[in-house]
Amino acid sequence: MISIDTNVLVRFLVRDDAEQFQKAVSLFNSTEIYIPDTVFLETEWVLRFAYGYNVCAVSKAFRDLLGLSQVHVADVVCLRSAVEWHADGLDFADALHLSCSQDIDTLATFDKAFARRSDNLGRCRVVDLA
Repeated sequence: MISIDTNVLVRFLVRDDAEQFQKAVSLFNSTEIYIPDTVFLETEWVLRFAYGYNVCAVSKAFRDLLGLSQVHVADVVCLRSAVEWHADGLDFADALHLSCSQDIDTLATFDKAFARRSDNLGRCRVVDLA
């Protein structure tokens, strides 16, 4: 198994550099791939700001990626929840924070919108401290 950096994942998803895309595809086709949560977090930001992906496009790319048998993550349930909550309107980083906090009672924030949008998502309650 090999872990990949954000730039490898971005090349694999956006196909904007033919040579690097082919190297990424070869890697995905030849071994088991581990993708850290931090790479998903950074990739979402890159796809949105550098490539203009909207929420639907990011969510689809991540769902498709998580459906590949050779792709492994630390907690697939956590990541799938984050992707779904993002598709439903949460910022991806907030969705990932919340999904990774499901074994905790409360997640504190100063972000009123995050607290409001996350109401009734999962077991962890988001509390606005503002």
